[in-house]
Amino acid sequence: MVAPLWEWFDEIYASDVHDYGAGFPIEDYLFGPLPDRVNWTITNPPFRLAEQFIERALASSDCVAVIVRAAFLEGQGRFERLFAKTPPSHVLQFTERVVMHKGKLSPDGSTATAYAWLVWADRAADTKLRWIAPCRKRLEKPEDYL
Repeated sequence: MVAPLWEWFDEIYASDVHDYGAGFPIEDYLFGPLPDRVNWTITNPPFRLAEQFIERALASSDCVAVIVRAAFLEGQGRFERLFAKTPPSHVLQFTERVVMHKGKLSPDGSTATAYAWLVWADRAADTKLRWIAPCRKRLEKPEDYL
């Protein structure tokens, strides 16, 4: 995710909890002191920890964007703990399946899982639901698979 973000942002800090060979610092985002405040936190968190990542990002970022399984929007407990108190400004639902496999990216991959971006950009706004039109073939680059 870092490579395409360089196309839009002048400064990026990337880290991961494991060394996947990308050269990022090894850090656990959920532990230790709260990170310095930043303009944006954009992340693909471990799905079982997504709620904790969102809470920490909201406490240390002006804006937050998190890619999650669409099923993350369900659940009474999550609604009460997160969405009722701090609803996202945007839910951006992919209309085509996003292929994500741990540790690898394959141009021939497939998935049955639906994903969405949850964005907190205007914390006073009502949540807007939008659909991300099919765009994978148009946006992919050969170097994405190196």
